[in-house]
Amino acid sequence: MTTRAVVIGCGHYLPSRVVENAEFEATLDTNDEWIRSRSGIERRHFASEGETTSSMATAAAKAALKDAGLEADDVDAIVLATSTADFIFPSAATMVQDQLGMTRGYAFDVQAVCAGFVFALSNANALIVSGQAKRVMVIGAETFSKIMDWTDRSTCVLFGDGAGAVLLEAQDGTGDASDRGILATDLNSDGRHRELLYVDGGVSTGTTGYLRMQGNQVFRHAVGKLAATATTAMERAGIAPQDVDWIVPHQANIRIIQGTAKKLGLPMENVVVTVQDHGNTSAASIPLALSVGRERGQIKAGDMIVTEAIGGGLAWGAVVLRW
Repeated sequence: MTTRAVVIGCGHYLPSRVVENAEFEATLDTNDEWIRSRSGIERRHFASEGETTSSMATAAAKAALKDAGLEADDVDAIVLATSTADFIFPSAATMVQDQLGMTRGYAFDVQAVCAGFVFALSNANALIVSGQAKRVMVIGAETFSKIMDWTDRSTCVLFGDGAGAVLLEAQDGTGDASDRGILATDLNSDGRHRELLYVDGGVSTGTTGYLRMQGNQVFRHAVGKLAATATTAMERAGIAPQDVDWIVPHQANIRIIQGTAKKLGLPMENVVVTVQDHGNTSAASIPLALSVGRERGQIKAGDMIVTEAIGGGLAWGAVVLRW
């Protein structure tokens, strides 16, 4: 028998404050048509006063626990993907552990920016396959509204806040692509491209900073790298594109999503798209899309899913799983 990390619960949280594109027209040289045509984004959610990455992550995790019919102490570990933790330390994951009332196990953060949830899923899968945990809560949560330069129309209109979570459980499989759970992963990074997407401040530099991005260059890398990592993960899982029910991509830009689907030879009808309502929520975007996609009735038990993401670093990767 083969041990598989199977999704047994999922959930998400979005702040109540919804910001439509038109709100930016009062302070920036932009408009709704300009933002939609370049990104596909129509609105996004921003955290309200007092809402933090850990509080949103906790809400998403509670939703996933409720979905699975389990309690916090049924979980062995929490892996939280974020670039916007509440504090330098402790980790946001340990804060979620406390807020859930989880009195056992362990928790840690993963930082791979927009690719964070893919990296977190891969790490959680390794913990389960190696026998170090039976159940792992995997969360993506971000408050990117806190690191925006509100004078830069090329970046501040693109990002939003939110959180999503999936609960993984060790289950026996046969070892082939008919199994439920994570079937294959592929992770990559290349630090030579770090200046394409970064925050220009940090602890060791003694500064605070804002998100900076060379959008055209990121786009140039994104489609090719996303299609390549998805293809590698599918090959490792022993499946072909025609076996895929849903691509659930990082929700950064509709043109990147469309370009990647085309390169993989899959129609947009097989892609879960939420970017219009959430904007780019970085590490939260894939678990948000998974939860919303299931809520819509798109994702069903037994569906073959490919997730892929690219973010600052550059870091990118993909996970193939059967729901």
